[in-house]
Amino acid sequence: MAKLAFLGLGVMGAPMAGHLQKAGHDVTVYNRTESKAQDWVKTYGGAMAKTPRDAAKDADFVMSCVGNDDDLRSVCLGDEGAFGAMTAGAIFVDHTTVSAA
Repeated sequence: MAKLAFLGLGVMGAPMAGHLQKAGHDVTVYNRTESKAQDWVKTYGGAMAKTPRDAAKDADFVMSCVGNDDDLRSVCLGDEGAFGAMTAGAIFVDHTTVSAA
């Protein structure tokens, strides 16, 4: 199965990441509110990361489901953003409703 990073564990993100973990994927989660990530790990297993960059390290797929444009920029492009750690060939999937490019 695939190694996945999931960024954002809100109303939509937590169950989406949970379904992926239950399906047998190796899921590492990140959430700004660390307690949400801890609760997710207690419920579903998997692992949590302290930063989006740490979550994305060596992941085959990086998925995000965050609140808005600024949140998405932060988890992807910030100092500890996921894009800084993604390897060649890794795929980014965004589930966030954001502004048009």
